[in-house]
Amino acid sequence: MPYILVAPNGARRGHSDHPALPVTTDETVAAARACFAAGAQGLHLHVRDADGRHSLDPGRYREVLGELRQAVPQMQVQITTEAAGIYDVSAQLACVLAVCPYWASISVREIAREPELVDRVYGACAAQGTRVQHILYDAEDVALLTRWRSQGIVRPEQADRLFVLGRYATGQVSRPEDLDRFLPTDAPWMVCAFGPQEHACLLAAAARGGDLRVGFENGLTDADGIPWADNAASVAALVTALERSRT
Repeated sequence: MPYILVAPNGARRGHSDHPALPVTTDETVAAARACFAAGAQGLHLHVRDADGRHSLDPGRYREVLGELRQAVPQMQVQITTEAAGIYDVSAQLACVLAVCPYWASISVREIAREPELVDRVYGACAAQGTRVQHILYDAEDVALLTRWRSQGIVRPEQADRLFVLGRYATGQVSRPEDLDRFLPTDAPWMVCAFGPQEHACLLAAAARGGDLRVGFENGLTDADGIPWADNAASVAALVTALERSRT
């Protein structure tokens, strides 16, 4: 079975998009418990400020991470450094340094906005032992990451990749064949996908040896457009489909 990372909220969606989308700390912890029980091994964590807006506040991150360690100690937690049109690279770097997380996702195209800080971002993660997952949207992102690796800016152990399928497609709808734009690769990789074919894309990725990110950050409904009851329902359905595909 592939590794399953649940992304329960993202930077932009809220209760108006789905009433079960977690925004507060308590909601995030409850979603983590339910998703872990449903079969997710990890959580991709976004935190919000007091008004429910995307935040990279280190104090809020530390608070939620502490609550998650108490509630689901076996679940690995990856923090996002997503700028979401709000933060510059200096703020993203400051967040990584202040939180010192076990695991962080970093968008290659976001930190490329300030080239003079790229080596500091990856160097800080290497020095403090923060595992890095590179967020890649297209072939240009892959080429940029390859160049940084050849230059030694991205350290050898910083190999993990998340391929985002269909982020810039019309209607932001992903298709399983979008995966062909990224493969083959010899690095550890994971996939996330948007729209009603989210699970179809993930099953296609699993069949080709990839790990999977699922959840309300990317998809709110099943293939027929029927909303999932909550993140755990989506995780459980994915696990069931994976098990069936192996029989």
